[in-house]
Amino acid sequence: MQWEPENNRPGINLLSNIDSKSAEKVAGDIREYRQENDQVVVSLHWGSNWGYEVPERQQAFAHKLIDSGTADLIHGHSSHHRKAIEVHKGRLILYGCGDLISDYEGISGHEKYRDDLVLLYFPTLNSDGELISMKMSPMQLYRFQLRQPPTEDINWLHDVLNQQCKKFGNSVKQTPDGRLELVF
Repeated sequence: MQWEPENNRPGINLLSNIDSKSAEKVAGDIREYRQENDQVVVSLHWGSNWGYEVPERQQAFAHKLIDSGTADLIHGHSSHHRKAIEVHKGRLILYGCGDLISDYEGISGHEKYRDDLVLLYFPTLNSDGELISMKMSPMQLYRFQLRQPPTEDINWLHDVLNQQCKKFGNSVKQTPDGRLELVF
């Protein structure tokens, strides 16, 4: 299939399951290609589109990749809104980054998730791939453009993200310039 990776062509590595066996295969693939001083971001299209739940199998999969020493950052996406952030053994796990630009504007039924409020993520890692800091800039999607959200929307986003991150032992603070920062 054209979307599959080949020796001289990148592609999509489709996983039929997110389980221990799949994590071992992904870790093995990374070991095969990882070079000295590389920092590896594993980007996964996983989970439901709506809801804050982070299934245990996603946590276990992310932890297994980090514990294997092959992944420095897990970038989860599929959800149309942002989800919790975890730091596991000094490594960043973004369980759901939401959409930055999407065509969902005006579609009703999921207003409580405020998918119009998006985040720009700015992680800083040391040379070993450990998280030093994680800053986020809130933005608001309006007519396919990003704009600065009102203060009350930043406050709402802070509160929701803080509540979700507490489940993983982290918190989120607001900075004077209207940004958010992960406290871990």
